[in-house]
Amino acid sequence: MTKHWSKVEYLCQTVKNPNIIVKGTKSYYSNAYTPDFENYVVRYLYGDEYSRNHFEAPFEYDKLYIGNYVSIGAETVILMGGNNTHRMDRFSSYPFLEKLQDLYQRRGDTVIGDGAWIGMRSFILPGIKIGEGAVVAACSVVTRDVEPYTVVGGNPARMLKRRFEEEIIRRLLALKIYDRPEEETQQLMPYLCDSNIEALEQAVGRLQK
Repeated sequence: MTKHWSKVEYLCQTVKNPNIIVKGTKSYYSNAYTPDFENYVVRYLYGDEYSRNHFEAPFEYDKLYIGNYVSIGAETVILMGGNNTHRMDRFSSYPFLEKLQDLYQRRGDTVIGDGAWIGMRSFILPGIKIGEGAVVAACSVVTRDVEPYTVVGGNPARMLKRRFEEEIIRRLLALKIYDRPEEETQQLMPYLCDSNIEALEQAVGRLQK
C-alpha cells in the first residue's frame, strides 16, 4: 500500500510484541515517513521477533502501555531498555556482557495515557508516564512524567501550560471517559470535540442511566 501523510497505522492492527500493551482500537502512529511503529518508534524493547528467537531474558523487562485515542507523530522515538545497563554509579558505564544481569536496572514501565498527543520527532525516555490528554510538542525530549491535560515542550521538556483550568481537569479525569466502552466514547464525540464540561458531564450521566 502506498504511504501518504494522510494515512496512519492503527497500533491494534500491527503491534505483535507482547511487551507493548495497546488499549482499544483508536490509537495510531503517523508512519508515512518511517517503517512501522514497532520497528521504528520503540527502541530496545525485548519481545520482538528477533529477541524471542535468539535469547532468553535474564531479567524482567519494562513494558510499554499505550492508552486509547492516542496520536503519535512521525519519527517519534520511545526509548525502552537501551541504557538500562549503562550504570553511572559504577566506575565504568560500559555494559560488560559478563556482568549484564548485575548491571541491569529497571526504569519502570512507560505509559502513554488515553487521549495523549505526541508531536513528531519527540523523544521519550524510559519509565516516563504521560497523563491522559497530555500534549508533547514536536521535537521535545521527555525526561520526566507529564501531568494529565498538560502541554510540555523543549529539551528537556518542561510544562508550557495546562490545557484547561485545574478544576476542569479534575472533572474530566473523574469522568473516566476512556475507560468506557468505545461505542459509548464515540457517542460522546460531539461533547469531546467541544469544551463545555457541564454538557459533557450531563451526556455521561445519561449514558449511566
